[in-house]
Amino acid sequence: MQSGDLRHGSRELGESRFHHGTNQSGMRDHNERLVLSLVRRHGSLAKSDIARMTRLSAQTVSVIMRELEDDGLLVREEPVRGKIGQPSIPMSLNPEGAYFLGLKIGRRSAELVLIDFLGNVRGMLQHSYHFPASEETIEFVKSGIAELRASLDEEQDKRIAGLGIAMPFELWNWAETAGAPPEIMDQWRHLDIREKIRAECNFPVYLQNDATSACGAELVFGQSGPLRDFIYFYIGAFAGGGLVLNGRLYTGPSGNAGALGSMPVPGPDGRPIQLIDVASIAILERTLNGKGIDASYLWTSPEDWGDIGPDLDLWMSTAADALAYAIVSASAVIDFEAAIIEGWMPEPIRKRLVEAVKTSLQKVDVEGLTVPLVREGTVGIHARALGGASLPLSERFLIGDTRLS
Repeated sequence: MQSGDLRHGSRELGESRFHHGTNQSGMRDHNERLVLSLVRRHGSLAKSDIARMTRLSAQTVSVIMRELEDDGLLVREEPVRGKIGQPSIPMSLNPEGAYFLGLKIGRRSAELVLIDFLGNVRGMLQHSYHFPASEETIEFVKSGIAELRASLDEEQDKRIAGLGIAMPFELWNWAETAGAPPEIMDQWRHLDIREKIRAECNFPVYLQNDATSACGAELVFGQSGPLRDFIYFYIGAFAGGGLVLNGRLYTGPSGNAGALGSMPVPGPDGRPIQLIDVASIAILERTLNGKGIDASYLWTSPEDWGDIGPDLDLWMSTAADALAYAIVSASAVIDFEAAIIEGWMPEPIRKRLVEAVKTSLQKVDVEGLTVPLVREGTVGIHARALGGASLPLSERFLIGDTRLS
């Protein structure tokens, strides 16, 4: 078996399964995805639970569970004995069932992460820079993949099911804002990064917008609970976001739905500007640099920014006002249950930002609208890289969630 394959007999696990589920054997791929999705959501389930949830026959469920167990994707837990009848045997996801790589290419840093089938991080590498040069980034990815794969044994390496790239679309358009040489950034215009990395791998490679990927990480790995419709903001070097509708990541026909960084918000003079020009951490960095303060720690120490003082307070106030306006505007179109805010920032600052947004919402006229609950993200600063890793996981093993449109 070649590295990267997940085979059982003559069929490859994780092949695209876009059928509608029935009890017929030809629909097995869809039903396997459905079972894996339910077990992931609930932690563990017995065959009787899955039969009840899916309305599949007990025999069909039994066959599916046995196949998934044989493929190493599910494992048996201790039997649960009731008062009568045979004990039920819950099945849960096998952490060793599959592995996934996630790559985040940002304006100030790149991250490469390796996760198992449960989403546990098995390894992570980070590379900071002043701006993303294509050749330097590709070298980081190539050496990083080799380093992370070296941490796996031969059998684990065979179960790498894919790599997902999370990066801003049209990265070259942000040269001036990122403070990067236009000729360096323009190299991205002519680079098919997905194909470049795929040529170095023997497993599938996927590509998605970085903020949308972060939204997918919240959906797949986060603690969003029963939420089915939410708007998601990721505040990184530049602000962006994503949409979840009816429990699925919504990217739209062009893949650009949820481009929240481009949403118009009121500027200082009352004229509309884009959210990205107010709520991005790059704005805070520019303010600090303008005072002769080296703000590189904003990117290299996202878990502890220290005491920034009034400059942080001012940035947070203006960012919160803009985010509140964006939330209300979006809520006039879609009745979201929640607005989730995540970012490349320490948890205490994220919490302060969320509270500031709640306060700012009280100043906006929301008559006729239902304002969504504003809450913190639950994945953390590495949501974009983890979102990249969620792309192959969802595309190959799940129903809905972050399946690519």
